Amino acid sequence: MSQGSHATIREYAVTGPEAGPYGIAAGPDGALWFTVVHEDRIGRMTPDGELTLHGPAPAGPMIITAGPDGALWFTAFRDHAIGRITTGGEIARFAAPAGCGPCGIAAGPDGALWFTQMHTGRIGRVTTGGDVTDFAVPGEGTMPSMITAGPDGALWFTLNQGNAIGRIAPDGDVAVHPLPTEGTAPVGIAAGPDGALWFTGIGTGHIGQITTDGKVTEFPLPDPAARPHAIAAGPGEDLWFTEWGTAHVGRITPDGRVHEHPLPTPGCEPHGIALGADGALWTALESGALARIAVG
Repeated sequence: MSQGSHATIREYAVTGPEAGPYGIAAGPDGALWFTVVHEDRIGRMTPDGELTLHGPAPAGPMIITAGPDGALWFTAFRDHAIGRITTGGEIARFAAPAGCGPCGIAAGPDGALWFTQMHTGRIGRVTTGGDVTDFAVPGEGTMPSMITAGPDGALWFTLNQGNAIGRIAPDGDVAVHPLPTEGTAPVGIAAGPDGALWFTGIGTGHIGQITTDGKVTEFPLPDPAARPHAIAAGPGEDLWFTEWGTAHVGRITPDGRVHEHPLPTPGCEPHGIALGADGALWTALESGALARIAVG
């Protein structure tokens, strides 16, 4: 295992072990906001550890992101809804298409939020006023998972069971780029500092890079069973990702060098990861904690 640069990691307990912290995002108030998927709550923690839990939220909150309106927006997978929470803790619910299973969500360049629909294989759009529309994606059973704003004015998303990366323009035009390795099962996706998109291959244990014209490069991890899950741009030029299978966080440079850091608690199941206002990386651990990764 390549260790590379130094990282200081500290865990903060935020829930019981069955609650399931899952998604995490930096809020406009300088705090970390996270979903508690099994208890239908939204958490807020300041970088110095002050914790507040809000709820009940719409059922099955998964991914959370900062919206263009100064609030946080999240998907409610079991409730088939999109949620909005203000920094003061006021929660609103907007119905998504019936049975759609919303998962990933990201703010788009058009001032709306865009979300994936795992059950229906479609991409949804919700305005800050709560108006929802959605768009078809080619293929059956593709399971759109995570989504992010790209550097080209479009949204990019993973097709977990379609073994592909998708792109949707704000006008709804969709392109799908097949991945070269069968069984990649991509999940997380993030825009990198190099003008490309970076994604995790949970099925094959690699990190992928796709340029905006569709060229894919793959970087295998030391352990094929690492099950990389979420990915986010970090300080400097690097991207950071969670390894759900091995309880590590990893760092990859734009030229593909990988460094891994074990989390303090074995089997903690890290999921979402985000860059905090304090310059550290934060990850949500399904074991009931948030971990702060300070990069040396």
